[in-house]
Amino acid sequence: MALQDDEEVLSLLRPYVAAWFREKYGSFTDPQREAIPLIKQGRSVLISSPTGTGKTLAAFLAILDDLLAMGERGELEDKIYAVYVSPLRALDNDMYRNLVQPLGEIYEKAKSMGFQPPEVRVATRTSDTPANEKARMLRRPPHILITTPESLAISLVAPKFRERLSTARWVIVDEIHELASSKRGSHLALTLERLEELVSEAQGRGLQRVGLSATISPLEEVARFLGGYYDDGTPRPVEIVDARFAKPFDIRVITPRVDLIHGDPEKINEEIYNTVAELSRTARTTLVFTNTRSATERVVFKLKKLMASKGYVDMDEIEAHHSSLSREVRLDVEERLKRGELKLVVSSTSLELGIDIGYIDLVVLLSSPKSVSRLLQRVGRAGHHVSQVSRGVMVAVNRDDLIECTVLAKAAMERKIDNVRIPRNPLDVLAQHIVGMSIERPWKLEEAFRVIRRAYPFHALSWEDYMSVLRFLGGKSQGLEDEGVYSKIRLDEDLGEFGRKRSARMIYQLNAGTIPDEAKIKVISKGKSIGSLEEEFVEILEPGDIFVLGGKTYRFLRADGMKVYVEPAENERPTVPSWFSEMLPLAFDSALLVGEFRERVGELIAQGKLDEARRMLVEEYRLEPHAAEEVIQYVWEQLAYTGVVPGRRNILIEYFQGDEGEWSIAFHTLFGRRTNDALSRAYGAVLSDRLNVPVKVSVTDNAFMLTYEGREPDEGLIRYLLSSVRSDNLRQLLEGAVVRTEMMRRRFRHVAQRSFMILRRYRGHERSPERMQLSAQKLLDVMLEEMPDSPVIRETYREILEDYMDIQDAGRVLRWIEDGEVKVTIRGPLPYPSPFAHNLFIKEYSDVVLMEDKQKIMAYLHDRIMEYLRSKGKVLEEGVQQAQGEEAHT
Repeated sequence: MALQDDEEVLSLLRPYVAAWFREKYGSFTDPQREAIPLIKQGRSVLISSPTGTGKTLAAFLAILDDLLAMGERGELEDKIYAVYVSPLRALDNDMYRNLVQPLGEIYEKAKSMGFQPPEVRVATRTSDTPANEKARMLRRPPHILITTPESLAISLVAPKFRERLSTARWVIVDEIHELASSKRGSHLALTLERLEELVSEAQGRGLQRVGLSATISPLEEVARFLGGYYDDGTPRPVEIVDARFAKPFDIRVITPRVDLIHGDPEKINEEIYNTVAELSRTARTTLVFTNTRSATERVVFKLKKLMASKGYVDMDEIEAHHSSLSREVRLDVEERLKRGELKLVVSSTSLELGIDIGYIDLVVLLSSPKSVSRLLQRVGRAGHHVSQVSRGVMVAVNRDDLIECTVLAKAAMERKIDNVRIPRNPLDVLAQHIVGMSIERPWKLEEAFRVIRRAYPFHALSWEDYMSVLRFLGGKSQGLEDEGVYSKIRLDEDLGEFGRKRSARMIYQLNAGTIPDEAKIKVISKGKSIGSLEEEFVEILEPGDIFVLGGKTYRFLRADGMKVYVEPAENERPTVPSWFSEMLPLAFDSALLVGEFRERVGELIAQGKLDEARRMLVEEYRLEPHAAEEVIQYVWEQLAYTGVVPGRRNILIEYFQGDEGEWSIAFHTLFGRRTNDALSRAYGAVLSDRLNVPVKVSVTDNAFMLTYEGREPDEGLIRYLLSSVRSDNLRQLLEGAVVRTEMMRRRFRHVAQRSFMILRRYRGHERSPERMQLSAQKLLDVMLEEMPDSPVIRETYREILEDYMDIQDAGRVLRWIEDGEVKVTIRGPLPYPSPFAHNLFIKEYSDVVLMEDKQKIMAYLHDRIMEYLRSKGKVLEEGVQQAQGEEAHT
């Protein structure tokens, strides 16, 4: 049957294209077999499949074949037919492999068969393309244009090149899974609608759209994102080629055979590195993923020494690959990987994008990747050919990690993919496009509104929001001229239209795009510069926070522009770990699965069904027996100590006193860090107001903790917190909680930059991020005072609450509590934090305290808990039956 299918698909292609394909590849992959006929029929298509299943070739082959056929009929003109958009800057390398090389081979094949196919030209246009090449494209445009989302938006307002784009028939959007969830994707969605409008006016028909995506869900929503809407509100038809599971996967979890609590940290680390070394020994090439850039460097250093000393590999066969390395170094690593010269590469997130990197037969993940989709995308790198099994191994490094990895591995094998979050109505992106549209021609207000609402992220845009952005751009928000903010469009509400201002084209071409300039921020202590911090890290700091820099602790006092003022805080415990800003948050959907798993294990233990729990963990979840015991022991300790296993349907709130008399209230909310970030700030704000004391907040994926000095909490205080934070006042509480934070000031600058309120480049001058931050701070103060409803302020709140935090799911959790779907249990004061709170409690120590000391605190807490349980006569096995009976303290 498959062969017949292949023959049918081949019969759609030119004889020499079919012959070339058969010789080079032999047979089609599932996504190719399904997509090529659909694209040849002129339909828009979304292809979702793992890396290495040939989806890029599927899109190009169908279109190339059409272009070659047109050439044979003498219909191939000097114009752009296809636009290929990719978020990757290193386009040239990949395009050469995916397009230029196959084209050359197809020509050779055609000549050998007696055909004379015409030349199909391919060219790249990005911000790096030299001016003389851009001029050549105008004179003799490529048939296939390769570009980035930003360059396409700028090309649309380049007067002569705009005309060249009006002949396009196809648009291919690559890496759509990466774009959809960010403002970069919202920006591209509007660019595509503007291109659609241009093409329809010129040709009387719209674009055929092809989207290429790695494993993502829900496909129907991503298809609407790709296709957009008609004016009557119905989605444009997009065929979905769902080949997400075209490759077989094998994913399992292993954990070192050491005592994760009392083991010597050096020994635990050594075990982890030995495990990776042994795993990679049997593989030709291994790709190791860490979750942070700092960890990547550390792991490479350790593995080089270990593997070279054992004689497994030479030092230069192991390399690092992450976004802080220069482009040259990254490309060199990718090329050596493709040529099979590397045995092992360690990466943070930079190898997730669809860079085609040749043959890898094993992917190792050091600790949880935090989402099923990311797990599948990472493991999909292995077995780069479609018929090969993608082998992935997750190495769990502590008890919480073990539980999370166990759940994600099974969910990935069962294809339970997290849902993508597409930002809605980002008003800064809208502002940018309205300026872009004004450059094209004068627009009637209703007509532009219609075009904008065709784009999926803006489909629900209200007329009020649209007009507020137009008035802001038209300078109707008076009072900002003194701050150097002037109108960017000509708006005439009486005539019902807007048009171009003279300076608009230059502003747009020099400042378009959505990726903010991340800058290094200088740290000043006692008038001297002592180092620098990432901006992402600074935005989570609040006055009084203590952090580590260069092995010493400092207290954050204030930030001014791109400078942070601190004072030494010797011997004080850091409140913010330095890697916090880099950590990936656990996806909400994955968190719910982890919660269900914890409760299921808890129920079996409570019913005394230990053997059934073991069988489930070893057979259903494929854990090693010692790892299964670790999970059971951990859940039993929590159950025996508090009588509750918090998870999907149970929230535990516990409180206890610290060594220095401070009180901590821990909320066991297993909903992922973005949701917990929102909940913790709301509860923290209410607690601070109620007791009139500063409250420190620490957040993990599994819980959050509020710490303060003052009176002992009790059930009444906690019930007050629970009744004060509701789904209907959450947004108001959070806006109040973030308005004066460093995050608000930083994000406001990014939003103001995207809205062209603050210009990075203008009239030959470039402003430094420091200058822009200072003007942003001044503007923010004025606007919060005089125009708090301005679109720029509203968008800053929206970005923080919806994109950085997850107010939507936090609201869902609160509704579950209000409806009684989630039960809340309060325990305290407890003599010690409960077992599930240990990682949260220790997170505060993470930086100054060396790994071994942290391990000692863990071991100390664990020993106290076990002593306490023994004193109550509770032991695993016998104690199981009564574990739920008697709680620690109520």
